[in-house]
Amino acid sequence: MTSLPWLDPDQLWFPPANEALDDPDGLLALGGDLSTERLILAYRNGIFPWYSDDQPILWWSPNPRCVLFPNEIHVSRSLRRTLNQQRFEVTADRHFGRIIRLCASTRAEGTWITEEMIASYSDLHRMGVAHSIEIWNRRGELAGGMYGLAIGRCFFGESMFSLETNASKVLMVHLAHQLQLWGYRIMDCQVESRHLLTMGARTIPREEFLSILRMSIDQKPDQTDWTFRWRWPGPEE
Repeated sequence: MTSLPWLDPDQLWFPPANEALDDPDGLLALGGDLSTERLILAYRNGIFPWYSDDQPILWWSPNPRCVLFPNEIHVSRSLRRTLNQQRFEVTADRHFGRIIRLCASTRAEGTWITEEMIASYSDLHRMGVAHSIEIWNRRGELAGGMYGLAIGRCFFGESMFSLETNASKVLMVHLAHQLQLWGYRIMDCQVESRHLLTMGARTIPREEFLSILRMSIDQKPDQTDWTFRWRWPGPEE
């Protein structure tokens, strides 16, 4: 493996994202810390942390990058039927702590969401940078959720879970439409998955992703109050 820079916790910097390794794809640097200042700097430059408890902090910027442009959200015929049934309600920022811990505990393959990460992203939530999205069933029970960061006109999705069939898909539809109404340019999905691709996500070259960040990261969105007001129009549409 090519030598990677080891970040000093007392020095706030990252190497350029385009210096990341090809194998493993996107590994850029090690070490540093999870201070809110470093995390915000990382996301602003197309970098994110991903590691486990027995590793140092690993920083990544994969190529290509999986993204969802809000106006490209795909609603299948079966998902349209679910949305028409109005089985779910979507909210934001009601239970950030509960959502991030469920994102960690519901992953069958294990999680990278360490206690240190939970603490740091909770600090970002208190700053108004990190947000949770909750989806509820008709009985008022949590059916799924997601958390991520909003910086400028960019939303960086971090993790999502679903406790009921189609809950995460309904959440994605509501989030994409709400982000579009607020003027967000892009939703970062980091790495591709079948689930994301079926929802309209696609991969783009890292340089294109970084270019979008440069154009959008300092632009204020049309709405900064994270209150979800978009509603599925219903079967007549």
